[in-house]
Amino acid sequence: MYELAYFRANLEAIRDRLSTRGFALNTEEFLDLDRRRRAALTEVEQLRAFRKKESAEINKARQAGADTSERQERMREVGERIASLESEAEKDETAFRELLASIPNLPHESVPVGRTEADNLEVRRWGNPPEFDFEPKAHWDLGPELGILDLERAAKISGARFAVYWKAGARLERALINFMLDAHTREHGYTEVLPPFLVNSGALFGTGQLPKFAEDLFRIEERDLWLIPTAEVPVTNLYRQETLEADRLPIKLCAYTPCFRSEAGSYGKDVRGIIRQHQFQKVELVKFCRPEASYQELESLTADAEDILRRLELPYRVVALSTGDLGFSSAKTYDLEVWLPGQNAYKEISSCSNFEAFQARRAAIRVKAGKKTEPAHTLNGSGLAVGRTWVAIVENGQQRDGSVVLPAALRTYVNAERITRSGEMA
Repeated sequence: MYELAYFRANLEAIRDRLSTRGFALNTEEFLDLDRRRRAALTEVEQLRAFRKKESAEINKARQAGADTSERQERMREVGERIASLESEAEKDETAFRELLASIPNLPHESVPVGRTEADNLEVRRWGNPPEFDFEPKAHWDLGPELGILDLERAAKISGARFAVYWKAGARLERALINFMLDAHTREHGYTEVLPPFLVNSGALFGTGQLPKFAEDLFRIEERDLWLIPTAEVPVTNLYRQETLEADRLPIKLCAYTPCFRSEAGSYGKDVRGIIRQHQFQKVELVKFCRPEASYQELESLTADAEDILRRLELPYRVVALSTGDLGFSSAKTYDLEVWLPGQNAYKEISSCSNFEAFQARRAAIRVKAGKKTEPAHTLNGSGLAVGRTWVAIVENGQQRDGSVVLPAALRTYVNAERITRSGEMA
């Protein structure tokens, strides 16, 4: 969401910058709506001033015994004209706000320009992919063989893109959630919060999912409630319509939640296994900060997410998304991609984004420093997606005998060193 005066004053530059995202801003539509809306409001103000002055003069004339019927009829006509203009202005205002709400965020100047994910820029790598003296398996084969992942029974009770975890599989998922939360709260300085998993439309508008991405969400029928697609939504909206004192910032929050996504438009992508699910678990990191600090905070948030991967000894790379691959609300995003040997590829496990003031304007989150009040900057990132971390541990830790060796950092959480061929931990 944009500050209107800035948008109006920089329309051509904004259009050109948005074009790098593949977004065609209709400047004529914007200017026409803005012109009509402002003209209607100006005329309403002028007519109201005229009516106020004329009404006072009519009252004086009536007190003097003059016939004011014609002048009163004119005032009724003026009143009708005001009502008509107000109705037109309200319609134009709604269309105008809908237009502004449909425009994505401006990419930061440091974002690589490109059309698709093929234009993303690799920033760095950590760790070396493991070498196997056997053909490594993908988790959709290895998990069922160990008896820790069951996609068939999940499909029976819920349909495609759901999973059931058994025995060590369920225990590993739970251990990962606790491990991530402990690291972020005890060592990275985040405050843990457990938010609702259902939110209203205002919350989803605030973070940019509505109105544009309604088809990607699950909605509760006949209620203004939606299942959250990520903890970003409820956690960011904790401070909706609030003003934060600058000396409180940065505010750093982390939350575990299940996440629910319809995955509309993703048909054919990652159809096997649990990479792309309708329901999955995630630990999310959210920050609120002053505008001048947000890019420094983006780097530290990304480092916090990377630290989890390093502790789990999982090879990964960091990729700066190109303008054409940015999310709707993001000004800059780093994707962390973990190595999955069973698929011989890096796969996204976290997106760390700076939204600058985009979400804060939509959600009316402001920061006050002295006499100055302005929109806060918001950031978030996965720290990490738990299911994909589960996949990475199982695929990278697999052994020739079919067992899985667990990272040292997790062993105190499960009191075990490996997942055995029987699907237990030992």
